[in-house]
Amino acid sequence: MTWVKVCGMRNPSDMEAATEAGADAVGLVLVDGSPRYLEVPDAARLASLSRVPSVILTLNASPGSLVDLLEQVGAAGVQPYGEHVPEAARAASEAGAFVLRPIRVRGPVDLATIPLSDTALLDGYSSRGLGGTGKRIDSRWLPPPGSRYVLAGGLDPSNVAGAVARYRPWGVDASSGLESSPGVKDHGRIRDFVRNAKQVEIQR
Repeated sequence: MTWVKVCGMRNPSDMEAATEAGADAVGLVLVDGSPRYLEVPDAARLASLSRVPSVILTLNASPGSLVDLLEQVGAAGVQPYGEHVPEAARAASEAGAFVLRPIRVRGPVDLATIPLSDTALLDGYSSRGLGGTGKRIDSRWLPPPGSRYVLAGGLDPSNVAGAVARYRPWGVDASSGLESSPGVKDHGRIRDFVRNAKQVEIQR
């Protein structure tokens, strides 16, 4: 069954909606300037309420600061962007965290460049932001069907089942496609997204 992450949680009701829908993980954005930005204490409060693993999204975090953020928030995973990513990801992995390595796709993807300890998260490149922009990936650039990666970028309840069936990623991730406006989650869309992603029966 496809692994599903719902990103950009902002409040306890969002967390509950994702959990009740059957999401496998939730994303907490610690990147200032994002419409989904959380202060560390707020992220920690949400993580403490979650019944599924939380993943923190960071920008330019050094190895030490990323491990500190993991501990402060009580998160199980990281999704680091910007500078220091290889070193920070390695430190987080060594600290026992699940690492999603974001790739903002602008050409063919080679998963061999990603350490085996990490899982690639493929997102559509946009100059408007690091992620959560709804930009789709050119399907010609995706790895072969059945490869271990998380597909993101432009996914929503209406297209996720088709994407899972066609590309057979290990997991899927969505944020803007589950919102009524930037940063405001639509709980019905969350429910439909998770259900539609997981209902597809595929051969791994």
